[in-house]
Amino acid sequence: MKLTRYSDYSLRVLMYLGVRGEGLATISEIAEAYGISRNHVMKVVFDLGRIGYIETVRGKRGGIRLRRAPEEINVGELVRRTETSLELVECFGSDNTCCLAPVCVLRGALDEALRAFLEVLDRYTLADLIAPRRQLADQLKTISFA
Repeated sequence: MKLTRYSDYSLRVLMYLGVRGEGLATISEIAEAYGISRNHVMKVVFDLGRIGYIETVRGKRGGIRLRRAPEEINVGELVRRTETSLELVECFGSDNTCCLAPVCVLRGALDEALRAFLEVLDRYTLADLIAPRRQLADQLKTISFA
């Protein structure tokens, strides 16, 4: 299974903010740190704010930060909320036209694999992903610790 860029960018934004801690970050900083489009980051940030993962502080010294503690952000939940579809193959959808569907074992195997994939992600929080904070900050090069 491959996650969409949207989920990938969502995870990256949250990791950046998690490493940043209480400090505010800007969309431009995040886009520059990862070398991705500012417009993509802006869309992700808007949606992460809408679904309650981040908050926006307006004004000259404004920016964005996590709304919840990293320990409260579950990776599996985030992936479920950011992936538009977890349909691995056609037969997972309502428009299934596969002639093998009535007798196919593959669908069950893939469904089991998807559930296992999500169960593993459910065991991780954002705090787990950002545990090596200093090393992550060094890699991002835009975050400095006071």
